[in-house]
Parts: sequence; C-alpha cells; structure tokens
Amino acid sequence: MQEALASSGPSPTGPAPSRIGQLSCTRGLADWLTRHRLSLAFTSYQSGRLYLCGSDGVQVHFHERLFVRAMALWTDPQRLLLSSLFQIWRFENVLRPGERGPQGEDRYYVPRFASTTGDLDVHEVAVMGDGRIIFVNTLYSCLATLSQVHSFRPYWKPKFISKLAAEDRCHLNGMAMADGRPAYVSAMCRSDIVNGWRDRRAEGGSIIHVESGEVVTERLSMPHSPPPKIAMVLKNHQNCCDLEILP
Repeated sequence: MQEALASSGPSPTGPAPSRIGQLSCTRGLADWLTRHRLSLAFTSYQSGRLYLCGSDGVQVHFHERLFVRAMALWTDPQRLLLSSLFQIWRFENVLRPGERGPQGEDRYYVPRFASTTGDLDVHEVAVMGDGRIIFVNTLYSCLATLSQVHSFRPYWKPKFISKLAAEDRCHLNGMAMADGRPAYVSAMCRSDIVNGWRDRRAEGGSIIHVESGEVVTERLSMPHSPPPKIAMVLKNHQNCCDLEILP
C-alpha cells in the first residue's frame, strides 16, 4: 500500500527547517508492509516533517512534507490530522475506491482545513465520537477542543491543576481514546507550578483516568502516548511496558 501527500508549497506554519535527513529501513520492510497491506505515517518535530511510508511490493517509498514542529498525528482510512507549531491541520484522501494516484498510490491526502490555535505545544490529537477534534494542550495542562473564536475550548484538566495557565505545569502529553472519548492521559508528574515536571521527570510520571480523575499508576519515567491498551513508552529507559487496568 502507498500513500502520498499533496504539495502545499512552502511550509505554511513558519520557516521550513533546513536540515535534510536521510531515511533508511530494514531489508524486509517492503515485504512486511505488502504482506500486511499496511502503510505508516509518523512525524518528527525536531526536523519538522510529516512522513508517509508505503510499499509497491518491491521497494519502500517515503513521502514527506515540512511542518514546523510537526507532532500529534491521527488517522482513519480517509482522513489525517496533524498538529504543527500553531495550527491543527486536516487532510482528506481525494481518491475514490479503486482509484490510483499519479504514482500508483491508493491514498492521496490533500490539506483541506487548518485551525489556528497558537503555540499550545499540542502532543496528541484525536476525533471523538461526536466528530469533535480533541487534543492534548500541553502548555495549558488540559485536554481541549477547537474553538471558532478562541485558541481552544477547555474540555478536561487533572484534579491537581488549580487553574488553566500557559505554564506547562505537569507536561500532560498522551491520550488514550475508548468508545469515542478520552479514557486515559499521561503526565510527567503531579505538579501545579510552572514547569514543575522538569525536576521530577525521571520517576514522577503518572497515568490518569479521565472520567474519575484518579491516578491509576505513577512513579513512571517520562510516560508518553498511552494507546487504548494502556501500553506506553518510558522514554528514559528506552522501552515499553503494558499496564492492565483492572475494574
């Protein structure tokens, strides 16, 4: 499977990063992608790039576009959401079922909408069951939705955060969805002061249940991105762990 991104010209989110990176992959990746009928999408906020990776059955193809601080990413079979320095972008696949793009792609994503949020350090983005876009507003230590008037509309914040302020108090960063709603979030620590997480990042990380607000586990090392199974990355230890949340 192959996917492609339509060119939108120069980066619309600020000066494009000048560093050009080299991409390499393992020898069996093309066969693995073809066998499982998969393609990959990922971002690099350091180089400011959105990558799509697919295979034609023989070799791996990469497509990239520049977005300053490209970070949060969400997809379904027809749509792709991306956060950049101060915007959240929506791309739509414009190919009909069975149609192919200029180079044989079976998905061709075109930018159709961008919401200007300002620099909120967005770490995760998703779509709720009612169609609203929700994202992790790391700078303001909360979950938020888009607003037609303001930078964002607050949706939820941890119990230990006393007020919404542009202070990155706990470095809220990951969000797991379940049944169309946020279920769990990850944070670097339970801090309610400006950048309070920075001194506790080694063992202060927590996973929080959104509906109840309760901390289900803590003393983690820099947890990020808990998917629905509540597996997460522990960045300092360079490994992953699985948490089984019991009723």
